[in-house]
Amino acid sequence: MICLGIESTAHTFGAAVIRNKEVLSNIKKSYTTESGGIVPQKAAEHHVAEFDTIVKDALEKASLSIKDIDLITFSNAPGLGHTLRIGAHVARSIAVLHDVPIIGVNHCIAHLEIGKLLTKAKDPVLLYVSGANTQVIAFEGGKYRVFGETLDTGIGNFIDTFARYIGLGFPGGPKLEKMAYLSENYIRLPYNVKGMDVSFSGILTKLKRLFDESKHKTEDLAYSMQETVFAMLLEVSERAMAHCGKKELLLGGGVACNTRLQDMAKKMCEERGAECFVLENQYNVDNAAMIAHLGLKMFKAGVRHDIDMPIDPYERTDDIEVSW
Repeated sequence: MICLGIESTAHTFGAAVIRNKEVLSNIKKSYTTESGGIVPQKAAEHHVAEFDTIVKDALEKASLSIKDIDLITFSNAPGLGHTLRIGAHVARSIAVLHDVPIIGVNHCIAHLEIGKLLTKAKDPVLLYVSGANTQVIAFEGGKYRVFGETLDTGIGNFIDTFARYIGLGFPGGPKLEKMAYLSENYIRLPYNVKGMDVSFSGILTKLKRLFDESKHKTEDLAYSMQETVFAMLLEVSERAMAHCGKKELLLGGGVACNTRLQDMAKKMCEERGAECFVLENQYNVDNAAMIAHLGLKMFKAGVRHDIDMPIDPYERTDDIEVSW
């Protein structure tokens, strides 16, 4: 069975083709800025301008035509309403024009499912770290349950906000990562772990103040920021692994591309006799292959959706009953 997946939760519009469990293509383009952050309306306009080319490129790379597609899947939740609507309109249009079924997919769960497909992970704890989302997720009792999460902003948005504050464009995470490797001078920052949850707003306030005081190099601030917030994330991840009795950790989301986070996660897992799984960057960032894979998995398990299935910008990971 051949599935075309559409991803549009935020700054990325993607299209991918999967044949059963084989990824045939995974094409994307992202909205970026030289200064400032993501503007939802501008991101939506970017998606409108790019979607036709992206879908055509995905089909061409897969050496298929639209008539070969058996199923359309799209990210219907969670995400920015402006951009989710574009992906939904594209998916619905293709489904109607070519008379194929359609499935709406939860973006967060798709990150976990593509990780299980492309690694040897069987039942991992997922440290899901992206722009808007920061969650520690594991499958228990018929659902993907959230065992810890951010109390304010997502880790990616936190990093990008600081990057914008010091004059970097969007996305700023990769630039700050490069800066961090130029320093080993740790500056003490707030360490905000509250039970199984984390908070970044106080750290951001402290970083801004230190930057304004001009007493520290930007590289030192970037290094200290990474060391602090990644340690926080891995503390709650390790506790979730202990609580659930799981021996696997899977990294997912755009921030999972950060090599320092990967190194710290691997060291933590090694010390507790567990395995750490990291995907290729193209599958960590927002991508349509994960949407196609999860949608196809749901369809084969008997899930069916109407053509007018709504988007839900605020749907939680643990709202979804898992039947596949």
